[in-house]
Amino acid sequence: MDMIKSGFIAIVGRPNVGKSTLLNALIGTKVSIMSPKPQTTRHRILGVLTENDYQMIFVDTPGMHKGKDLLNKKIDQVAVSSLGDVDIVLFVVDGIKGSAEEHIINYFTHLNKPVFLVINKIDELKNKAQIDEIILSYISAFSFEGVIPISAKNETYLKQLKESLLPHLEEGPMYFPKDMKSDQSEEKLMSELIREKILFHTEQEVPHAVAVVIESLEENDEENTIDVSALIIVERPTQKQILIGKNGEKMKKIGSEARKEINQLLHTKIHLTLWVKVKKDWRNRPSDLNAFGYGDDI
Repeated sequence: MDMIKSGFIAIVGRPNVGKSTLLNALIGTKVSIMSPKPQTTRHRILGVLTENDYQMIFVDTPGMHKGKDLLNKKIDQVAVSSLGDVDIVLFVVDGIKGSAEEHIINYFTHLNKPVFLVINKIDELKNKAQIDEIILSYISAFSFEGVIPISAKNETYLKQLKESLLPHLEEGPMYFPKDMKSDQSEEKLMSELIREKILFHTEQEVPHAVAVVIESLEENDEENTIDVSALIIVERPTQKQILIGKNGEKMKKIGSEARKEINQLLHTKIHLTLWVKVKKDWRNRPSDLNAFGYGDDI
């Protein structure tokens, strides 16, 4: 087995600080869905960056938060458990330290591994003084290995971020093939891309009550397409009505946008059929969580 510098790097932080945007920017392609809604990421997602002399495996984790329902408690456990399985931690923030950040920093105390403070969204700040103010609010709380201001959205200072990580990678194996970008299956990526469009086009309680399951994938040789049938699960009939929209217009828009992006990312041509089903209180039922892909290994 070829030996190069390699290691696993967790990307952690509270919801909506830009962790998935950062992962996609580092890898150079979309492997994790994004939206302005908090708690977008529900799974642990690996993004693999391979260069001639190193392989960085980034672990995008769900936003750390004190969830109320069973689903969100499991999601938070995924993020916390990821800290013990990696070599380096990137703690991503986008503003002055608050109680949510203090909650996360407490997990770093006994890690005994380098933790970098990554100040994201500097493109939204007016001057360097604001960046300095954010840094000062954190440096007394923990002994960070380094502090790196970035803009994941504009890909600003990402080269510097990677250069800061290199000295902390050990010589080891190439864990994944050179051309592999993520551990997500095509089926899982499809379901997540559909959920991403739902997040963009719905408000209030609907986004967090949604799960998407790919029910079938069938090759259509005559049309050289793949027929994809996806089931969207919500918790209440009113959420189903909101999701479908007047005359089914919202569902058509969600399906059209999801289909186009799936075609683009997977370099294929699909025909997408969406169904909506009400499953009351599914986020608190272990059997439903397992059935919809949120078991112990999410």
